[in-house]
Amino acid sequence: EKAPKQDKNFKKNDRRDKKEEQKPVKAEEPKVEVKGVPATEVDPNSQAGRAYKYLSDVLVKLGCENVTATICDVEGGSKITLIGNDKLGVIIGRRGETLDAIQHLVNYSVNRGNDKRMHISVDAENYRSKREDSLVHLAEKMAAKAIKYKRSMALEPMNSYERHVIHAALQDYEGVSTSSIGTEPNRRVVVAYEKPQQEVSNKPKSREWA
Repeated sequence: EKAPKQDKNFKKNDRRDKKEEQKPVKAEEPKVEVKGVPATEVDPNSQAGRAYKYLSDVLVKLGCENVTATICDVEGGSKITLIGNDKLGVIIGRRGETLDAIQHLVNYSVNRGNDKRMHISVDAENYRSKREDSLVHLAEKMAAKAIKYKRSMALEPMNSYERHVIHAALQDYEGVSTSSIGTEPNRRVVVAYEKPQQEVSNKPKSREWA
């Protein structure tokens, strides 16, 4: 007996299904979780409100209009987080240098002439927390190299905040110590190898003659 003929449409659909199975599925990008209230709901006469107003003017001059922002209270001041604009990379700049400059201007504007000073932290798409995680990873990597090769490892120049993150990350890291050398803007952290106490104690002690 002859085998029954397969439907041509069935073959086409089968090939189409196989092609769709072979296509890689792109993972959805994680949404940025931002704490705080919309900046537009903050009292415009408060320091945080005035900081947001000044920041908005700066963003307009940089060509970054219609940026969504939230404001939340943090220790010693407030934090403004910018989200939802494809031009935020311009605001962040290389290694966050532009973002740091904008933050400095905002703090100067808000605290000028005020007896009570407050710190305004400016962030974009949670860049600062991502950068901090990256610095901690770098610190641990350089510490491991310092121990492996028993030598000091110098990092690239960083601002004072980033150097603080490196020092804090390796504060309790056994086998290394950290210090900063150089002058701004080329000041950097050096991760130095420290011999374990057992190695030091095994060395012959020098005799003192009376």
